[in-house]
Amino acid sequence: MKSHRFSITSVIAIFIVGLIIVAARSEGAGKRVQARAERKPSTEAAQASSAITLSAPVKVAPKATSSASAFSAFAAAITRNTELQNNLGWAFGGKSQRGWALYTPLIANLVGCDSDVAGELAMRVSAWQQGNGIESTGVLDGDTWSRMVTTFQSQRMKGQPAASEDQLVTIPVSDCYDPSRPEELRKADRDSFAAYKRMVAAAATDKSLGLALTADGQLTSGEKYFKIVSAFRSREYQDQLRRQSPNSGRAGLAVNSPHNTGRAFDLYVGGEPVSTKDENRALQTRTAAYRWLVKNAARFGFRPYFYEPWHWEYAGVGNDAETRRVGYAVR
Repeated sequence: MKSHRFSITSVIAIFIVGLIIVAARSEGAGKRVQARAERKPSTEAAQASSAITLSAPVKVAPKATSSASAFSAFAAAITRNTELQNNLGWAFGGKSQRGWALYTPLIANLVGCDSDVAGELAMRVSAWQQGNGIESTGVLDGDTWSRMVTTFQSQRMKGQPAASEDQLVTIPVSDCYDPSRPEELRKADRDSFAAYKRMVAAAATDKSLGLALTADGQLTSGEKYFKIVSAFRSREYQDQLRRQSPNSGRAGLAVNSPHNTGRAFDLYVGGEPVSTKDENRALQTRTAAYRWLVKNAARFGFRPYFYEPWHWEYAGVGNDAETRRVGYAVR
């Protein structure tokens, strides 16, 4: 009997000892967990800090901030220009005109603007106004536009003598927009034509234009962009054109045309080759070919006739100071 009681007592004792050991281990584990928990805040804090940084508002680059701030200063000018670009009334070549939107690429180039974004354009117009003694508002109003037109026109050839026969070369059919154009109408000043060929060769290397080229880098017969529509025109032929288009006005067909010097080129830049209809000119000024010419033609000595997107005149390559004086951006 005693032996039986002893056995029961031993079992109970062993059970109690087991409970004590389990409890001790649990307490130790708890302390280790607590210790780990006490050590973790620095790591989790760092992680939390990273999370906060990522979710915080993105900081705008200083340049972007300054540009946005600068643009906001011209908010009123931007609004006014939006109205004037299509509604400004003015006259040219005996015809009433409306707005200056057609000439935005030339305006942007004149004021040194890389794009025609409204905010940047207003800011650059303001700087151009200041440099030309006009109130610096950024608004491209009638006075500013009149000064710009004068600047554009000052680039053109004036008082140049008509080309003599020995100054002229025959333009190859491959360089003509119309391959059936008669030989007597395929003439150009020798130096001007050479400059034209250099300019087209440069355009051919610009892949963004998507020009169709031959294996040796020339424009294919099917490619029309940059091809010559017309170059040298005698006074007699010019008079004939004026008789055929009596309503063209001075802006369309000049009495003393620079074409009789052989240094003026009508180049294909899209749409109807030489139509002065507003919708046609608007189409032309949006083409990649025209915008390329606006930015690059001066490097090869060519200046634009602002009213006709297709008309470019060879004035020769002057120095940078002279180019800036007449208002053509140097790039």
